[in-house]
Amino acid sequence: MKSIFILICCFSLVLATKGQTTLCISTDKTTSLIFPFAIKHVDRGSQSILAQQVKDVPTILLVKAASNGFNETNLSVVTDDGSLYSFIVCYDLKPASWVHYLPVNNKATTAMYANGILDNAPTAKRIKDKKWQSVAEITGIYIKNDVLFYQLSIENNSSVDYTIDLIRFYIRDKKKGKRTAVQEIELKPIYTVGNLNKVKAESTSKLVFALDKFTIPDAKKLILQINEKNGGRHFSMLIKNKELMKAVTLPDYK
Repeated sequence: MKSIFILICCFSLVLATKGQTTLCISTDKTTSLIFPFAIKHVDRGSQSILAQQVKDVPTILLVKAASNGFNETNLSVVTDDGSLYSFIVCYDLKPASWVHYLPVNNKATTAMYANGILDNAPTAKRIKDKKWQSVAEITGIYIKNDVLFYQLSIENNSSVDYTIDLIRFYIRDKKKGKRTAVQEIELKPIYTVGNLNKVKAESTSKLVFALDKFTIPDAKKLILQINEKNGGRHFSMLIKNKELMKAVTLPDYK
């Protein structure tokens, strides 16, 4: 667990842009922006904006207009969870609010955790498939903030590159009746990191897929499918509920 925490803390910023928010400020009063994480960088679109960080409270940015009626500009703030907050800034003698609480950017947090565990040592076993000198294996299952992270390794021990055609997670019926069509529900990752295109000859590629938290109904099974483009090295891995229950909880980012 300690190694996971170190990896996360050392991971460089991954910026995930939020939609731009309109922020109106004036010369008469100071507007306070309160972020969920410490501020790492502030960029003003023009000198019409005065911005000052609070020394003892790294999550607060104080903003004020340098002059009356300035032309519309912008303000960008990067926080140490990897989020980029972007504002369109306008002048208003009496803004509707002087204090703004900014929400956590969940997408950026998911990206940060996914990148942080990409090279983790294996924590899961026996979820693998082999085809013609190549091995695909789920080497770790993690959970944080109602998101499940699947760490995947594709090892190509052959002299021929492995070109990935598709990688997908889906839930399907365990048994098929003679007159019943098999039902499949594909689960779409909310974030993916790693090379999704090719695993070069005699090399290994690591990937992480983040999916919304779920469990598997009794009559269903979860499958991770990987297909080779213009080839026959296709992988299929069965993930059981008991493996999901063993998911490693990731520590809070600090």
